[in-house]
Amino acid sequence: MCRSIKTLRAPVTPEVTEADIRAAALQYVRKVSGFRAPAAHNRAVFDEAVDAVTEATARLLDGLVVRGTP
Repeated sequence: MCRSIKTLRAPVTPEVTEADIRAAALQYVRKVSGFRAPAAHNRAVFDEAVDAVTEATARLLDGLVVRGTP
């Protein structure tokens, strides 16, 4: 899909910041929408999508259990 989105789960990335999660969400929304930067009339829905993907990604990372890690 989007090869520039890096793996954010531990232990691959030991410290994941909110900025890391948001950057990945932005990359995903850009790829799916086909827009690097949306037009003014699409800005609100684009930003809402980034927010939703950011929240879903944070929940995913918080809930993952990786075997062999403390």
